[in-house]
Amino acid sequence: MAANPAHIYVVDDSADNRFLLQALLEGEGYQVTPLESGQKMLSSIVEQLPDLVLLDVMMPGMSGYEATQKLRSMAALPFIPILLVTAHERSSVVAGLDMGADDFIRKPFDTNELLARVRALLRLKRSVDAEREITQQRDDFVSRLTHDLRTPLVAANRMLTLVKEDTFGQVPTEAKDAVTQTIRNNEHLLAMVNTLLEVYRYEAGRKEMAIAPFNLKRLLEDVTAELRPLAIAKNLDLKLEDRVAEVGDDRRYTCHGDRLEFRRILVNLVGNALKFTDVGFVAISFHKEPAEAPTDWCIRVKDTGPGIAAANQKEIFAWFRPGQHRRSGSGLGLHLSQRIVAAHQGTLSLESDVGQGSTFTVKVPIKPS
Repeated sequence: MAANPAHIYVVDDSADNRFLLQALLEGEGYQVTPLESGQKMLSSIVEQLPDLVLLDVMMPGMSGYEATQKLRSMAALPFIPILLVTAHERSSVVAGLDMGADDFIRKPFDTNELLARVRALLRLKRSVDAEREITQQRDDFVSRLTHDLRTPLVAANRMLTLVKEDTFGQVPTEAKDAVTQTIRNNEHLLAMVNTLLEVYRYEAGRKEMAIAPFNLKRLLEDVTAELRPLAIAKNLDLKLEDRVAEVGDDRRYTCHGDRLEFRRILVNLVGNALKFTDVGFVAISFHKEPAEAPTDWCIRVKDTGPGIAAANQKEIFAWFRPGQHRRSGSGLGLHLSQRIVAAHQGTLSLESDVGQGSTFTVKVPIKPS
């Protein structure tokens, strides 16, 4: 056994069963804590985390099924494998697994089989813990990297701007052009760093949303006006279509969400459409999804660009999966947009055919729960 033996909780209302399992497992070098009830297990687990729980199904007060369900509802805990043990022929394997158990064994059990299941679940535990540690290291690295990159980029652009403005002396026109291009490149890099930081915050569950009512039509108008120069430069028609059928004052355009995050979604989707479309139009439309009463806002961004092949659509929202187009960026923008929409209890989907353009559809609750 390893220098730090695995710690196993044995939970059974029978003292004889606890003694038998404890002797068997300690004989294999495991550290064992015997507990007589599910309540004891749940209170003990907060103070000392086990690597595995052997849990009897038929116990008075709180059954093994209920204890399993309560343990799995403690979201702050790391992954702890649960092996349900029962002497009852009618105990439901399906019910136990659906409630969060990882394996099931019936009494009287074969000793070798029990030990094999214990070893298998401990291997699973080590694998999950290792993956979580790698993920945490990645997230910490991304967080430190993005913070460390922002400061020198901002400082460099300020210095380059001073150079361009002849603060330190007359600069030739050719040099100013080069400085201007360098500033533009730094701004693109800074935008990517900022996006990466936002993705990290969502992935790590550290993003705080400022949910409040705002006027969706006004936001769409602002985004359209902001991006219209890009459309004009490419001779594209950028249009906003109001398809809200109901009549009334501006309150009919009320959407509940984080306005700044919504703006990030829209700028990304419309900006992408303009970037990849060379001829035709980009159309933004919005309406309320019909039902017995409107339940969702539906926002569509349609373009007449090259379209996206079906094989590439499956991974279009994945982390760091840029598209196949030569103008594709880092692949972070769509992933971040999907995370923002999901945080608003909505969906972001794509319909596209090669040569026929693409349509991205955002659906979010009019008033999320």
